[in-house]
Amino acid sequence: MVGLCLSGIEAASVLDLGTGTGVFAEAFTVAGVAATGIDLNPDFLAMARSLVPQAIFLEATADALPCDDGAHDLVFIGLALHEVDDPLAVLREARRVARLRVAILEWPCDDGAQGPPLEHRMKPERIATLAAQAGFTRTETTELTHLSLYILE
Repeated sequence: MVGLCLSGIEAASVLDLGTGTGVFAEAFTVAGVAATGIDLNPDFLAMARSLVPQAIFLEATADALPCDDGAHDLVFIGLALHEVDDPLAVLREARRVARLRVAILEWPCDDGAQGPPLEHRMKPERIATLAAQAGFTRTETTELTHLSLYILE
């Protein structure tokens, strides 16, 4: 299980984009938040379903979410924004679906950080620019031990 502490974020439902094996969906569920996970990999989705049977997991792309407008309090993008072909389209879809806010967990852009190569990581300025283009009016950044957390409203 992943310890997930998103202080100041209160949500009854979360959409976890790029859910992978479901570790963040599990953390949200343990915290009492109804979780829905989206991923393209059917093998990951099978693992997620066995890890968190009480959550909903769907095979879909992040740039065409199978959700109504404002369907979830929070849209959580965990470690995947740097992996998508069109991050602006993903952020627009996330904004459409999020009733309250969007949270992005991303590897920091420095040589000392673990994770993917630097050229694949989203720089904070790039995330702020994309967020503004997607219609968000506020971006808050929190530096964690090995990751950066962005809250978009």
